[in-house]
Amino acid sequence: VQLQASGGGLVQAGGSMRLSCASSGRAFSQDTMAWFRQAPGKEREFVAAIRGSSFSTFYADSVKGRFSISRDNAKSTVYLQMNSLKPEDTAVYYCAADRPPIAIAGRLRYGTVYDYWGQGTLVTVSS
Repeated sequence: VQLQASGGGLVQAGGSMRLSCASSGRAFSQDTMAWFRQAPGKEREFVAAIRGSSFSTFYADSVKGRFSISRDNAKSTVYLQMNSLKPEDTAVYYCAADRPPIAIAGRLRYGTVYDYWGQGTLVTVSS
């Protein structure tokens, strides 16, 4: 499975941006997909996840109400819509896939449960 993230760039604080992650996996509709981010000098952190079949979503507290994760199984793509961006959202954003989708909800924030990772896309939010 290959994951290709795109959509990063430079945006002003308060602005919006949408990231995309295209999967080459044929069983994409079953995969739990997630976004993580890593800011300079910081550890990687969970941002959001979405189940493959139920479309249930999960968010980090820091992005609730501002970010929205969605997916289009017909296009094998997961999205991260980011609104009201803040300078502290600046990071490299990575998409990840849990295949087969065995992680329980309480563990979706841990990067170790994901089997495949994209290459990352840089988001820079200027103040």
